[in-house]
Amino acid sequence: MSDPNRDDRRSGSPHEDDTDDGPSNRTETEAADIDSGTGVGDRTDMGRDPRDESTKVANEERRHKTSVVSLLVAALGVWAALSTLVLETAAAPLWNNILVGLVIAVAAGYNYYRLTSDIPLSTAIASLIAILGIWLIVSAALLEMTGSVFWNTIATGLLIAGLAGYNAYEARDARTVATEPEMGS
Repeated sequence: MSDPNRDDRRSGSPHEDDTDDGPSNRTETEAADIDSGTGVGDRTDMGRDPRDESTKVANEERRHKTSVVSLLVAALGVWAALSTLVLETAAAPLWNNILVGLVIAVAAGYNYYRLTSDIPLSTAIASLIAILGIWLIVSAALLEMTGSVFWNTIATGLLIAGLAGYNAYEARDARTVATEPEMGS
C-alpha cells in the first residue's frame, strides 16, 4: 500500500513511489542510466581533453620551441637597440634601431610571457615582429647606413624576420589544430 503522507523514506530516489505503476517507472529510470556507448550525453568526459597523448606531446614540444624562439627574438631586439650605441652611427639610424629594437624586444617578450603562462602565442604580435625585422633590412639602405652598422642591421633584421615568421607560422598552425573539429564528430 501507499503511504498517505508520501514520506516513505525507504528509497532515496524521487522517481520511485509506492503506487502500483510498478515496473514502468523503474524501467524509465534504469533506461536513463544505461550507457549507449556513443558518448552522446555522457557527463563523465566533459572535463577530459579530447586530444590524444601524442598530440599533447607534440603541442608541448611546439610550445617549448616557440618559447625559445620568442626569447631569442627578444634578445635580438635588445641587440638591435644597443648595437647602434656600440657601433657609432648617425642620429637617424641610431634612433631607428633603438626604437624598432625596443618594440621588437617588448613584443617578443610579451609572446614569451604568453607561452610561459600557457596562453597561445599571438599570431598578430609574431607577424608584427616579422614585419619590423623586414623594416630593419629595408631601413639599412633607406637611412644610408654604412660599414659595420649596415651589415649588423641587415643580419639582425634577417634573423628577426625569419624567427618571428617561424613563430607566426607555428602560432597559426597551432591555432588551426586547436580549433579544427574532431574526426567523427
